[in-house]
Amino acid sequence: MTAHKAAIGVFDSGIGGLTVAAEIVRRLPNEDVIYLGDTARLPYGTKSAATVVRYAERAVELLMRYPIKLVVIACNTASAYALEPLRAASELPVLGVIAPGARAAAAATRGGPIAVTGTEATIRSQAYQKALGALLPGTTLHATPWPLLVPLAEEGWVDHPVSRLTLRTYLAPFVELGVDTLVLGCTHYPVFKPLIRQILAEDFGGYPLALVDSAEAVTDELAALLDERDLHAPTRDGRRSFFCTDAPERFGRVGTTFFEGEVAPVFPVDL
Repeated sequence: MTAHKAAIGVFDSGIGGLTVAAEIVRRLPNEDVIYLGDTARLPYGTKSAATVVRYAERAVELLMRYPIKLVVIACNTASAYALEPLRAASELPVLGVIAPGARAAAAATRGGPIAVTGTEATIRSQAYQKALGALLPGTTLHATPWPLLVPLAEEGWVDHPVSRLTLRTYLAPFVELGVDTLVLGCTHYPVFKPLIRQILAEDFGGYPLALVDSAEAVTDELAALLDERDLHAPTRDGRRSFFCTDAPERFGRVGTTFFEGEVAPVFPVDL
């Protein structure tokens, strides 16, 4: 198979990375996408760096058994810890979500403080803080984990009173600090964008907060890479293939919260 006809491999620790796959499918409908969710080992956000790297390497090894032309790490924690080791070990391009997200935040800010949210491991890694510090020296940065959003998203509670209360609690300190840009540094979080905007409008007087979605940002850079290397797929209806390492029935059911359209069939695999 010629490279431009090969698929885009997308990897996440579980289901949240489907927000990235969904954005790729929306923006690049001709592309075949192979998605792998490591649901047997989630969450990565509480694991050590060495463990995350080991899991990510196994996941990419599995993806490379299929005809793919590049890999997108659709997981902020894996991007923080495993991007460079994966690039060093792979002949294919490997994209992570953190650098694109940081660049998007740098473009979106109006000069005020920037806030980063994510899993405990992503925040602990300092990856966003370092990337933003390099792009915008001297900018005030606030980084805070939002751990409750992942289970709420996986329950499908994207517009639920519990989610509203949780998000209002999470957002209040950033409003008080005058933050003007918020990086949603976990691929589960973009499903809450409508609710976040509603809370800002109704509970915080229309507070102007730019939301940076790493799924959108990495897809921008993916499209640019396909242009640069002449790897765009020919005109066709792109195919979607879904794999996970545990509970494929649940993956298919819950996945519809993150991916527009049917998430099926889902094939179980072992790393």
